[in-house]
Amino acid sequence: MENITALILAAGEGKRMKSDKAKVLHQVCGKPMIEWVYEAARDAGVGKCVIIVGHKAEQVMERMGDRAEYVMQEQRLGTGHAVQQARSYMEDDGYILILYGDTPLITSETIKKAMDCMLGEKLDAVVISADVEDPSGYGRIVRNPDGSFKRIVEHRDASPAEKEIKEINSGMYIFKARELADALQLLKNDNDQGEYYLTDTLEIMLAEGLKVGVYKVQDSTEVLGANDRAQLERLESILADRLQGYAK
Repeated sequence: MENITALILAAGEGKRMKSDKAKVLHQVCGKPMIEWVYEAARDAGVGKCVIIVGHKAEQVMERMGDRAEYVMQEQRLGTGHAVQQARSYMEDDGYILILYGDTPLITSETIKKAMDCMLGEKLDAVVISADVEDPSGYGRIVRNPDGSFKRIVEHRDASPAEKEIKEINSGMYIFKARELADALQLLKNDNDQGEYYLTDTLEIMLAEGLKVGVYKVQDSTEVLGANDRAQLERLESILADRLQGYAK
């Protein structure tokens, strides 16, 4: 796993937290969310961690120190734009793991299994997905009749039938580095938000004849994030239960 670079996206404002603290520094079970994410990546054997910072970058950098390298996203123009800022880390034949600083429940085991899926099926990219009871607001995983990955459709763009799909995109991925770099160069922002979406790289890769697969987590709570205090409390409860289980 040494040839994997983890990119942890941590540039968001987190306005709904109503706090002067950087969103990813809000604590869950006594530790900032981003530290749980960082430790999951390290425990999975990732060789290097790069944190993409923006809003209150100095707070994040001060907390994480020299445990990671940093890339600044001056403007927040979407997830694709965030990852574009780190293209200098995609110049070799390694792999890029995309994680989020506000999804602290992701485990090292899931990261390892997603990488095993990547290598075992000889894929160019893996989407980490989950089945959830209420997929409202999430991008859905659309599959071909044979079960293979077809595309991700955002909730607002989904047809009534697609909205019935329970399998969601977690936003976490593993890519072959060079293939991701090539796809990022082809990203466009011709959408309502004027943003560059990382999900579009998957369709670009498929159009180029590359292979994209899906690794579905067994425990859907692993992909949960926190945008406000109520969601933060939910993560706290889930993680506390998990840690108590480990202690038994």
